[in-house]
Amino acid sequence: MSAQDDLTEHLRSFDPNLFSADERKTLSKMLREDMRARVGAANRRDAEAWARVGSRADWEAFCGPRVEALRRSLGVFPTVPKDLRAEVTGTVDGDGYRVENVVYESREGVFVTANLYLPAPLRERMPAILVVHSHHNPKTQDELQDMGMTWARQGCAVLVMDQLGYGERRWHAPGPRQDYRFRYVTGVHLHVIGDSLMGWMVWDVMRGVDLLLSREGVDREGVILMGAVAGGGDPAAVAVALDPRVACAIPFNFGGPQPETVYPLPDDAEESFNYMGGGSWESTRGLRLSGRDGFLHWVIVASVAPRRLIYAHEFIWDRERDPVWKRLQKVFGLYEAVDRLAFAHGAGLLSGRPPEATHCNNVGAVHRKMIYPALRRWFGIDIPEQDYQQRRPAEELTCLTPGPSTTQPVAPMRSQPSSLLRAGWVERHRPRPLHELFGEIGTSRAGAARAALAGLPPDARRARLRRAWGALLGEVEPEADPVVKSHGVQQIGDVRVERVALEVESKIVLPALLMLPAGETASPIVVGVSQDGKGRFRDERAEEIAALLADGVAVCLPDVRGTGETRPDGSRARQSEATSLSSTELMLGRTLLGSRLRDLRSALRYLRTRRDVTAQVALWGESFAPTNPAGFVDPQMNGDEQPAQSEPLGGLLALFGALYEEGVCAVIARGTLAGYQSLLRDRYCYVPHDAVVPGALTAGDLCDVAAALAPRPLRLEGLVDGRNCLAPDPELGRLFEPTRQAYRGAADRLLLASVASGGIPAWLVEALRGR
Repeated sequence: MSAQDDLTEHLRSFDPNLFSADERKTLSKMLREDMRARVGAANRRDAEAWARVGSRADWEAFCGPRVEALRRSLGVFPTVPKDLRAEVTGTVDGDGYRVENVVYESREGVFVTANLYLPAPLRERMPAILVVHSHHNPKTQDELQDMGMTWARQGCAVLVMDQLGYGERRWHAPGPRQDYRFRYVTGVHLHVIGDSLMGWMVWDVMRGVDLLLSREGVDREGVILMGAVAGGGDPAAVAVALDPRVACAIPFNFGGPQPETVYPLPDDAEESFNYMGGGSWESTRGLRLSGRDGFLHWVIVASVAPRRLIYAHEFIWDRERDPVWKRLQKVFGLYEAVDRLAFAHGAGLLSGRPPEATHCNNVGAVHRKMIYPALRRWFGIDIPEQDYQQRRPAEELTCLTPGPSTTQPVAPMRSQPSSLLRAGWVERHRPRPLHELFGEIGTSRAGAARAALAGLPPDARRARLRRAWGALLGEVEPEADPVVKSHGVQQIGDVRVERVALEVESKIVLPALLMLPAGETASPIVVGVSQDGKGRFRDERAEEIAALLADGVAVCLPDVRGTGETRPDGSRARQSEATSLSSTELMLGRTLLGSRLRDLRSALRYLRTRRDVTAQVALWGESFAPTNPAGFVDPQMNGDEQPAQSEPLGGLLALFGALYEEGVCAVIARGTLAGYQSLLRDRYCYVPHDAVVPGALTAGDLCDVAAALAPRPLRLEGLVDGRNCLAPDPELGRLFEPTRQAYRGAADRLLLASVASGGIPAWLVEALRGR
């Protein structure tokens, strides 16, 4: 066995951990505890600002900027259409009501399928109710039909639309709860282009208001927006906050205590209640930047004042202790409009069973009974003697697929009269998959960012990229010099191994392995990063590390927050703790990728203080996640066999680390994303939430970051697309054309390959020593 082989075996044999098993268990909660403290700080800021509200002017000064920040956070809204394109593709007649199956275009190429329930005969003056369904089922669900028919028979126009990605707007494979689960993928896609699922849903809702107001007889002062339990209340509340045409809001389970909240509330709920909430895989609940910019859920709901509000809860409600209810009463009181505030609630707990617990799919009969009196008082809508429940087959309520023909005349839309049958609609409009539209938007926005870079000298180009990505990533500058909290030394042959724990922020610890070669002179250094942490990196790349050490190059392997020894428990899948943490970080105004970049830069700052390493630093980012085979069939989400998820963190940190740290003289990124645009190439994508940068394509793409590193040696290998399949060489060449152009004067310093190859130690040594 050679000396290098012997060193390789020794490197694999020692314990890479700094902390004991019990200490690592505590460290697995580090991210959660840090975010809990920052959520608490956001709630305190909110409480302090709220305490200064004593007049209507105070409230409007408090609320107005927060609602405007909410609007900005949702992404780019199109221009409001002058004339909404809408068609009726079929009708259904019933006892005292009529249903029109309607398709309207909410933005170019995006079509909304909806059922418009109308009185039969029509009334001269009709209140209008728009119902936003829950995340459970699309527009044809039984409770939605009950509400549409019942209120239509009471003289209202009722619009029930398919939310984005639901029912007839589905582009993924159908199956149990697939619409619900696919919200996650749609949310990721929209984040990448700089928009949001909430923003697109709200825009659809506002164009639904256009549709209602285009009808003869609809009362312009009587538009009511109701959001169902479990995912309908969220977009309904935001839509009302942004659309002053809505006269009344009825958002369920939004703004105050949730079904998961402990009942009863504690006596100190006004101080202890978590007004900000926390993140989850459903991006419509954890609104990005809400904690940073103050548009907490209760503020969104309260912004309805002095319009009318029914504060609604699916289960039992602790009215006496609910701190949000007290705030709502105060706000409406400032407008002398307490009579415009009402409530509705059910009974029992989320954990209970019917009939004691009033579970419902959208809005149950028990909840509607509490809504009826307020609507009669405010809008003159008669209370029905009983709810109408003559439900129609879903096929009769479809808009885009052939169904039962009708011999009844079609009531025209003022915006675009039409009597076309549904069978011809698809052939004429040819709606396209959403991911294709997202891809076009992303390409356009990335192209605009790239055009702004063109013509700038290299230094100015890098500075512009740093500003653009910094605004998206969050706080990327280290707060202060890291503090060494512990330091241990071990000798392995001629190699000195140091275990160093760095505190990079208050209570944020960075465990790191530092391996130094024999000799008295300072050594150049390679810093290796991976989602799996230093232990896996050491295990998988022990041979390469040994070769570097033998050639006089030091190696440092840090665990950036939430990796390695500080990794949270559980998986990294859609509904994992990792996703919740990443979502909460977005609410607080940061990204986990940005925070981890700051960790890496703190580690580099520490290394620069040492006398035994030189300023020659290379970054090596790795992924050890398996890839998926090309052409595989996407299974149902949450099925038994799920595709492998990419883990691009290492390569992303290497690229961004070199962008922000001019002293980095060489970069390796293996197994990372071939670009954020690649996430939009297919309906599905398999990428962890914490690797996604909202607005990434508004700053360009990874190819532009890589281009900015020229002429520093750069090695990009084994890059993957959004489905975690290896990007072939021709595709890589196309995606990284800006990089290739930037390196055209130093082509020998760029290695771009679909398959990872060997020779890393020699390549790094040559790059570090400038040979």
